[in-house]
Amino acid sequence: MHVSELQTPALVVDRAVFDRNVTRMAGLHPGRRLRPHVKAFKSTALARHLIDAGHPGFCCATVAEVLGMAGAGLGDDLLLANETLDPRRLRAMAELDVPVTVAVDSDETVDAAAAAGIQRVLVDVEVGLPRCGCAVDDAGRLADRARAAGMQVRGVMGYEGHVNALLDREERRGAVEMAMSLLLRAHDLVGGDVVSGGGTMTAELNEWATEVQAGTYVLMDTSFAPHVPFEIAVGVDATVISVSPKGWAVADAGLKAFGMDSGKPSLPGAEVWIVSDEHVTFAGLDVSVGDRVRLLPAHLDPTVAKHDRMWVLDGDEVVDEWPVDLRGW
Repeated sequence: MHVSELQTPALVVDRAVFDRNVTRMAGLHPGRRLRPHVKAFKSTALARHLIDAGHPGFCCATVAEVLGMAGAGLGDDLLLANETLDPRRLRAMAELDVPVTVAVDSDETVDAAAAAGIQRVLVDVEVGLPRCGCAVDDAGRLADRARAAGMQVRGVMGYEGHVNALLDREERRGAVEMAMSLLLRAHDLVGGDVVSGGGTMTAELNEWATEVQAGTYVLMDTSFAPHVPFEIAVGVDATVISVSPKGWAVADAGLKAFGMDSGKPSLPGAEVWIVSDEHVTFAGLDVSVGDRVRLLPAHLDPTVAKHDRMWVLDGDEVVDEWPVDLRGW
């Protein structure tokens, strides 16, 4: 099928660029040194290619991602890098054949995991990002509580996502080192073999984590691409449905096709004016009604979650279809 035959808006992936990104990251962090983060792409079909690249363990943000990956027979080591208190969902993970590790950062999350039969945990430590994570000095106590409840404490995790806003590479590297020094301090208190952290924006710089939780690198977006050695492989194809004599045009991909928290999508060669529910208004391109345009997302993860499939392209030919089958919670 030619790309022009796709119903729009259509989430499309350039397979050659995707392959280059996967190869680059495998060179930086081979094998289990990388724990690809499923939240970025939410597709078991895409995950299979990362296993082929030598990464058999995965990081998940939701229980649905853990259950979906396990149900597809993917990954021999799944990490829920998030706290949960839902006993039914914790039990569902505990009953899987594949080993599952769960993040904990409080007495309540430790106790909920133990009561549900979870066997493995990481102590989640706050290293600067105001999100989940216990205080460094409390990490050892939580680890002791988890071990006393019969669980294996594999180590620690902490996400230095607050440094992503630092666009100067050396400034970002210094901030990563500071965050990881906190995590290593916690690791001294907790023990275990795992120091898990990082992401696409810090993957080149994080020399301290034993495993890096990067996901955006596979497809990329306009927020991260200028600052890391990975290319944008993804876009949303849209059809021009209206052209105004006053100089603007409208295509059929709007708020319901893009994650907008990091800004508007980009259209090379044009200026994007307005993104509304089902429309994007732009100027600067000589287009006619019926033409196709390819918009680039500013934030990959929520953009992918708005689509039910990715169409994989070799040039202008559709060569594969990757269902986005890990949406939901």
